[in-house]
Amino acid sequence: MVNAGDTAWILVSAAMVMFMTPGLALFYGGMVRRKNLLSTIMMSFVCMGLVTVLWMTYGYSIGFAPSAAGGIFGNMEFFGLRSVGQEPSAVYGASVPHLAFMAFQGMFAIITVALITGAVVERIKFSALLVFAALWLTLVYCPVAHWVWGDGGWLAKFGALDFAGGAVVHINAGVSALALVILLGKRKGFTGDTTPPNSIPMVVTGSAILWFGWFGFNAGSALGANGLAASAFTATHLSAAAAALTWMLLSWKDKKPTLLGTATGAVAGLVAITPAAGFVDPIAAIPIGIGVSVIGFYSMRLLKERLGFDDSLDVFAVHGMGGIWGALATGIFASAAVNPAGVDGLINGNGMQLFIQLVSVLAVGAFAFFGSLLLGKIVDVLIGLRVKPVEENIGLDLSQHAESAYGGSII
Repeated sequence: MVNAGDTAWILVSAAMVMFMTPGLALFYGGMVRRKNLLSTIMMSFVCMGLVTVLWMTYGYSIGFAPSAAGGIFGNMEFFGLRSVGQEPSAVYGASVPHLAFMAFQGMFAIITVALITGAVVERIKFSALLVFAALWLTLVYCPVAHWVWGDGGWLAKFGALDFAGGAVVHINAGVSALALVILLGKRKGFTGDTTPPNSIPMVVTGSAILWFGWFGFNAGSALGANGLAASAFTATHLSAAAAALTWMLLSWKDKKPTLLGTATGAVAGLVAITPAAGFVDPIAAIPIGIGVSVIGFYSMRLLKERLGFDDSLDVFAVHGMGGIWGALATGIFASAAVNPAGVDGLINGNGMQLFIQLVSVLAVGAFAFFGSLLLGKIVDVLIGLRVKPVEENIGLDLSQHAESAYGGSII
C-alpha cells in the first residue's frame, strides 16, 4: 500500500540525487584547465539525457526484473516500463509506487556513468564517450546492479551488503575509470604533478551540492521516511565531516591546509559511508571517514607520482579505493541492531561478513575492470577513443563543442 510520507521522501530523494550530477559537473569542471571546462561539464550533463532514456527503455529491466540467468541479469519483464506503475512493487519499496523506485534508481545510474568521466577529461573524444557510456551502462552497470540489488541477484543471495552503492556505484565506476585511463594513456605534457584547477570556488560549490544531494542518495535508500533514514542521514554527514578534517590535516602536514584537499576529503567520506550508511551505528562513520582520507590521500600520490597513471581527477583513488574501503568497513562495523535486514559485522562477532564483502569487492572490481577494458578497446577500434594532438592542444571546449566557457561560441 502506498504511504504518502514514504512516497514524498523517495521522490525528494530522487530529485536530490539528480541534482548531484550537475554538482559533479561543477566539481569536475573546476578542477580542469580553462580550455576544457565546458567539455568536462558536458560529459556529466549529457549523462542525464542519455542514461535516462536507456534506463527507462531497458536498463531498469536488466537491473531489477526477476533474474533470467542465475542471478546475473534481469529478464525483459520491465522493458519499456511494462508492469512498472503507480502501485508498489512486490519486491522493491512496499510503501512507494514502483515508478518512484525506478526513477530513484535511475538517478543512481546517471551519476555512476558521469563519475567515470573525471578520469578521462581533457583527452577523450565526445563521440567515443557517448558510445562507451551506452555500452557500459548496458553491459556493466545494469548487470552489477542486478547482482547486488536485483530480484534474485547472486551477490544479494550470497549475503553482500551494499546499502546505497559502494560496489554498484563507486567500485564499479572507479575501477572502470582506471581501465579507461590505461587505454587512453597520459595527457600531453603530464608529469605526475597536479594540473592547476581553473576555479577552486567552482570545485567547492560542486562538492557542497554533492554533500547535500548525498543525503538523498543514502538516507533515501531506506525507501521510507523512518528511523533507518535518520540513521543513514546522520552517518553520511559524520563520515563526510571526519574525512574532510582528516584530508585537511594530511595536506597541512604535507604543505598547507588546502581548500581543494578538504573538499576532496569530504567527497571521499561520502563515498566510503555509502555502502555502510544503513547498516552501521552512526558513530562508526568517524573511523570510516578517517580511514578513507588516509587511503585516498596516499593512493592518489602512489598512482600519479610513483606509478604514473594519469587519472585526471583521481576517480580511482577517491571512488574506487573509497568504495573498496567502504564495502570492507561495512563488513567490519555492520550491526543488525541498526538494521534488522542486515547482519552483524566483524566487531559484533561475525567475521564471515567481512569475507563476503571481500568477495563482492573482488567480483565487482574484476568484472568492471575487464569489462571496461574490452568495451573501451572496441570503441577505440571502431571510432577512436582519443582526440588528435592538435585538438588536445586547443582544448576540448573548442575542438569538440565549438564553445568556450568565457567567450561564447566561435560559430
